Parts: sequence; structure tokens; C-alpha cells
Amino acid sequence: MTGRVQNGSPVLEVERLSKRFRIYNRASDRLMEGLFGKKRHRVHVALEDVSFALGQGEAIGVLGQNGAGKSTLLKLVSGVLMPDAGTIERCGRIAGLLELGTGFDGRLSGRENIAVNARLIGMTSAEIEERFDAIVAFSELAQFIDAPLRTYSSGMVMRLGFAVAIHADPVCFIVDEALAVGDARFQQKCLKRIREFRDNGGSILYVSHDINSVKLLCDRAILLSDGKIVFDGLPDEAAQIYYRLIAGIDDEAPQADQSAPDSYGALRTRIRSVVLANQFGPATRFASGEDITIDLECESNQNADLSVGILIRDRFGQDVFGTNTALLRREARFLAGNSACCRFSLPLNFSPGKYTVTVALHSDDTHVHDCQHWWDAAATFEIAGFSDVPFSGLCYVPVRFEQYPVRDFVEPTLQEP
Repeated sequence: MTGRVQNGSPVLEVERLSKRFRIYNRASDRLMEGLFGKKRHRVHVALEDVSFALGQGEAIGVLGQNGAGKSTLLKLVSGVLMPDAGTIERCGRIAGLLELGTGFDGRLSGRENIAVNARLIGMTSAEIEERFDAIVAFSELAQFIDAPLRTYSSGMVMRLGFAVAIHADPVCFIVDEALAVGDARFQQKCLKRIREFRDNGGSILYVSHDINSVKLLCDRAILLSDGKIVFDGLPDEAAQIYYRLIAGIDDEAPQADQSAPDSYGALRTRIRSVVLANQFGPATRFASGEDITIDLECESNQNADLSVGILIRDRFGQDVFGTNTALLRREARFLAGNSACCRFSLPLNFSPGKYTVTVALHSDDTHVHDCQHWWDAAATFEIAGFSDVPFSGLCYVPVRFEQYPVRDFVEPTLQEP
């Protein structure tokens, strides 16, 4: 159902939504089942008893592993699919950018597809005519607009789809992983427009595997697992539970410290403490560019070769820098009944601000493999100012600058190794 947005009322309300699919091994099994009545399919539960509300001006991120039900949820909300059970209340126009090619016809030109796709999401003829030039300009496809869509690349299709959807003046904008396609410049352009839409009071339902973009863009996050909502709350908390899921850590897994809910793992080898220090000793306040050490005191109940890692995040929860001994091609060996100190030494080439340090012990180069201990925000620190050369942006990169008279300029060449 679709209606008019009332002040204070949700723009989208989902109540006990469920969706199942029949899976047939062969196309002929569907016919045989219809003719003879014998079951020849299995049932896949894509969503079960899902409920949430999206408020005006709110941005909700949807997280989950592949097959968790994210895309099915968005297709139900946008009306591409019909639910088996439950209700969806929509107040105002909802536009979305789902899977590439949804709502497009490869035989039609880009111009014709704009008209067709815009009508599918509820735009009137007058609105299409009024906004057509703006849509084409945003998509940057003017020279191809009369060519058949089948001649477009996947990135060009994404551009056209996004341009139509964002100019539909919706109350709610739905974005799936399609934004992962295309060049970096256009992705930044899309994300900027999405932020502007949110800042102007628009609501967003956003699906992505990019945890950083969810933290940056969204007020809440919903975590789906096996078609059910397992968490609905702050993006940082949803991210930590998502990390547990992809690492195969269940809710009953032991914690290293009951007062630290984001410290978990098998814990046969574990981190007891994390200490940051500069040349004067332990500290939590540093200058940009200053050399520091990060010491992890570890103890083990097993003989194991593990990867030791650190991850630095800024105050928005964005991953700024991370590394581990596997990426550094170094070995970290632990002996049963013994303790060891693992030290990382690095310059804090980051801009002034507040940061956290997450630490981990695991096999291979990610914590997905044999996660022994993941300790989120194990330590905090602040960069209070610059110790040497100031810079703009998030991090410092060594730069050399030289100037030559034009007549003396020599074109740089790459040397063969």
C-alpha cells in the first residue's frame, strides 16, 4: 500500500514479512510436479518474520552474508516481488537502484529506457519531460543516449539507473550493491548525491558489504542471517556482530572479558593487554607523525603459528589502517603455557583526532580463519597536533616537489626492475 507521508510517521513499515522460493533441480521437474502432483522441489526460506520501520530522514543499512536475504528484502520493499506473508506500508514514492538492468530493456535506447523506467517508479509524463535533461546530464551519457542499451557497459547501465532513480524525487531511496560498479569518480558522485538526499530529509535503505560506507552513511543497521533479523541498532554494534558471523563465532562463544562484549574468539591463544607508547613511555596522546609502539601481551594454551593484527579506526568507526604479520610476511609463534609480547612499530601519519586500536589473533591473513581472539577498540588514543609538516586529509604521504624551467624539464621514465 502507498499513501501520503504524515509528520512523524514512518515512510516505510514492514511487519512480519516472509518470502519462500521453490527450488527445482531441473526445469522439467516443475512440469512433472504439475502433471503428477508429486513434490519435486525444495523450499528455500529467503525471509522469515522480518519487521522494522524506516522513519523520515533516517538511513538504515542492511548487512548480512551472501544468501542472508538482503536483496530479496529490497525487491519486496520496492515491489519487484510479492511477499508470501506480512505487510509493507509505503508512504510516498519509493525509488531504488537494485540489480543492474532491473526495469530496463536492452533493445530500447537510453532515451526510451529513461521514459519506461521512470514510469515504473511512479513518475508522471510531466515529471519525466521536466527532468529528462537533468537525468541525462547526471548520467554523463548524452553522446550514447540514443544508442540501444545492449551496447552499454554495466557501469553505463548503473549510471542511467541511478540518474533516473535519484531524480524521481522519492521520499525513500533504496540502494543495493549496484553502486560497486563503475569508476571511482562516479561512485563518489553518487555517494555525494545520496548524502545530499539524506541531509535534505530523505530516507534511505542501503545494502552493502562495505562496512565503512554503512557506518558513514547510516543511522541504524539491520543484520540479516538466514532470512531473519538478528540485530537492529547502531551500525558499529551491527558491524561487530557481522564480523562474528563471518568468522564463524556464535553467541555462545567464550569472551576474554565479560565487561568487553566485543572481545571474543576461541581464546586458546588470547591477548591480555594492549599498550601504546612513544619515546617517553606509555601514553594515549601523541602528535601526528610521531613514532609509537603498540605492544600486545599474549598468552597461549596451545602451540600455534598465528597471525597477529592491528586495525586503527577514526572517531567515525572508519578503518584508517590495518595490517598483520601475515601481510607483513612475518611469523608469530606461540607456545603452550607461555606468554609473549608482540610489538608493532609505526609512525602515526594521521590527521589530528581521536582513534581506536582493534587487535586480533587468527590464522591466515583475515580473522575469518580460526579466530582465536578479536578485541575491538582494545585501546584508544588521540592525535593532538602536528609534529612536523602539516597536511590536509586523513593521512600523510611523503611527497617531493621540484620546479624546473620548461627547457630543462625531462619527462620521467620508469626503470625496468
